[in-house]
Amino acid sequence: MDLGLTGKRALVLSSSRGLGRGIAEALAAEGADVMLTARSEDKLKAAADAINARGAGRASYMTADLKSDAAGIHARAVEALGGPIDILVANTGGPPAGTATAVEPDTYGAQFDAMVMPVIRLAGLALPGMRERGFGRVLVVASSGVVQPIPNLVISNTLRSSLVGWAKTLATEVAADGVTVNLILPGRIETDRTGELDAANAKKQGASVEQVAASARAAIPAGRYGRVQEFADVACFLASERASYVTGSTIRVDGGAIRSV
Repeated sequence: MDLGLTGKRALVLSSSRGLGRGIAEALAAEGADVMLTARSEDKLKAAADAINARGAGRASYMTADLKSDAAGIHARAVEALGGPIDILVANTGGPPAGTATAVEPDTYGAQFDAMVMPVIRLAGLALPGMRERGFGRVLVVASSGVVQPIPNLVISNTLRSSLVGWAKTLATEVAADGVTVNLILPGRIETDRTGELDAANAKKQGASVEQVAASARAAIPAGRYGRVQEFADVACFLASERASYVTGSTIRVDGGAIRSV
């Protein structure tokens, strides 16, 4: 299936590792040119070099602070990609673990500025061009916690849920202009972040990391953690020409872990 991504320009946030890197690799494999962002230059360079070695779409990268420099990120991406952004993949780092009774109220404001506002700002910068050209994709990487709250992740459950309301509202406003807005919800995908969360839960429960991971896998109908490539393939489809009639949706990639219909 030709996804129609050759020559498309994609800005993929937080893409030096994990899900962000996986999405960038998948888009580039389909011929898109991608801009990677993160704070670690070494990891970014390694990711970009790996993508460019495959010889399909090309990869550029920039070190960036999403919280304070959305306008700068957008301007640098447009310059490096040689034109306006067609695809915005809004992936942001996960906040600290914590329970609702333990997290201090002021923590939410700081994390909102880091996780939510950069997405809204960057979309606001990219959308006018998308609407003018009659093509655009805004894809928000959220969490299964927006449907089924995850224990000990109250900040993520709360703040990522705000992006659900924003994305659904935006989708209705830009659909007629050829722009889609969707959320993709990872369940337990095997990444460094998942390992960090397993370690945090192990400490909280007084168990080993291996015990926590085994328990988590047992609760997933698929019986395992997902692979980054499996998640990235779904994201790549949603960003493609082929997904032109999919918008305002939350797509679960969770091995059946979410129990609600």
